Amino acid sequence: MGFRMYVPTKIVFGEGKLNTLSRQRLPGKKALLVISSGKSVKENGALARTQEQLKEAGIDWVLFDQIMANPLKSAVMAGAACARENGCDLVVALGGGSVMDAAKAIAAMAVNDGDLWDYVVGGTGKEQRLTKKPLPIVAITTTAGTGSEVDAFGVITNDETNEKIGFGGQASLFPAVAVVDPQLMASVPPLFTAYQGFDALFHSVEGYIASTANLMSDMYALTAIENVGKYLPRAVRDGGDKEAREGLAFANILSGVVMTISACTSEHAMEHAMSAYHQDLPHGAGLIMISRAYHSHFIEKQACDQRYVRMAQALGMPEAKEPSDFIRALEKLQEDCGVAGLKMADFGIGREEFALLARNARDTMGGLFRCDRIPLSEEECIAIFEKSY
Repeated sequence: MGFRMYVPTKIVFGEGKLNTLSRQRLPGKKALLVISSGKSVKENGALARTQEQLKEAGIDWVLFDQIMANPLKSAVMAGAACARENGCDLVVALGGGSVMDAAKAIAAMAVNDGDLWDYVVGGTGKEQRLTKKPLPIVAITTTAGTGSEVDAFGVITNDETNEKIGFGGQASLFPAVAVVDPQLMASVPPLFTAYQGFDALFHSVEGYIASTANLMSDMYALTAIENVGKYLPRAVRDGGDKEAREGLAFANILSGVVMTISACTSEHAMEHAMSAYHQDLPHGAGLIMISRAYHSHFIEKQACDQRYVRMAQALGMPEAKEPSDFIRALEKLQEDCGVAGLKMADFGIGREEFALLARNARDTMGGLFRCDRIPLSEEECIAIFEKSY
């Protein structure tokens, strides 16, 4: 029955809400404006609109455009140096989950000494505490996948050690303002819409089956699952479907909140190991690949039968009565979104890596394994990778 909840981010949600950014109380006067190394926010006009809004608010900015998918520690440290050198007192993140995750780490390292890995918990991280409060953050999300606009975590890859680990958790790393404008998501291609939507789905699925689940997280998780099941196939078929984009954006916010009051499970740790070694693997694609074998394992172990039944019902199977119905609902959703046939080999992952990936998952993000209702051994991780190949 017990839970703790603290989500201090002001959420500005709705179509066209980017145009209200200048009317928000923005916590700074000079922003490091963080975007990806790609072209999307430049070509779709989101960058120009954001810059115009900052200008109207009387805020100067410096552009930092070096963030890749699965953001790297090296890019974080470069961004922090850029913020310091230019006297920035605010970080504005415009982009998807990678940009928002990196922006949080940049905000921390812009004012704290040393290396990011000095403050990371897990793997070779030195587990030090931040001594100075990070720069405030404004998150403008252009995708519906990670929920990073409303949580205090960022997942960063150490390109020197092949460790992909969650960083943060301090209250000061919650964005001060999150602008969630579904208009900005209309240009996301179908395949990446699917990848991102499944990432949001599994945040809530894992939060619902985790040992940390509670009354409050259950409410958010089930509503998120219902919205992803209803709207993701529509958004994949037609990116301009406004209602579908709004439904997915809403589900994404809810899934972000789930992670602040429950937790992800070992499924996320296993995928982080995959994309730590394969930088070009989209996080959502990796989750899709292992999801059926992963959840079949816990269903076979009878970890939480009724919870799997309830999630199947939320995904659009009201007649569901057996835990295995969740797998059928999940397979249908993947088929409807055109991602049921993803193969590890397409992203360069070989069977000979599975033992390495299983060890990496446990060594770098062992805390997520402790959120499983039934312990998952290294050998069982390898077996799940094998069944997913």
